[in-house]
Amino acid sequence: MDPITTAIVAGLAGVGKDAIKDSYNALKSALKKKFGETSDLVEAVDKLEKKPDSEGRKATLQEEVQAANAHEDTEIIQLAQALLEKLKEQSPTQKTTTIGNVTATGEGGAAIGNFEGQAGNIGGIHGKK
Repeated sequence: MDPITTAIVAGLAGVGKDAIKDSYNALKSALKKKFGETSDLVEAVDKLEKKPDSEGRKATLQEEVQAANAHEDTEIIQLAQALLEKLKEQSPTQKTTTIGNVTATGEGGAAIGNFEGQAGNIGGIHGKK
């Protein structure tokens, strides 16, 4: 996922906090200013706000970021990075690590997406052969 999509998706999760809300709104305002309030990119953000857990809407947003070349715009990238920094500041102990299709959080949670292949014994996790 590109940094702009990542920032928007993560920002939606923490938008209740003022510092995050301000950075999120700054990014969204810049997108509206550069690409137009009725652009497909801004529309994709608006739709994701209505269903922030929708994988399809996240994918659409990523497509629109690429189609608009927003990922090449220095100002937009800086605003996305600022939002991601604010998110890190709000939860400095929360660490997320992704290796392949496995994402683990610092709180002991883990998720495996699209797991394929031969199952075996992995560190106490047993799979069917």
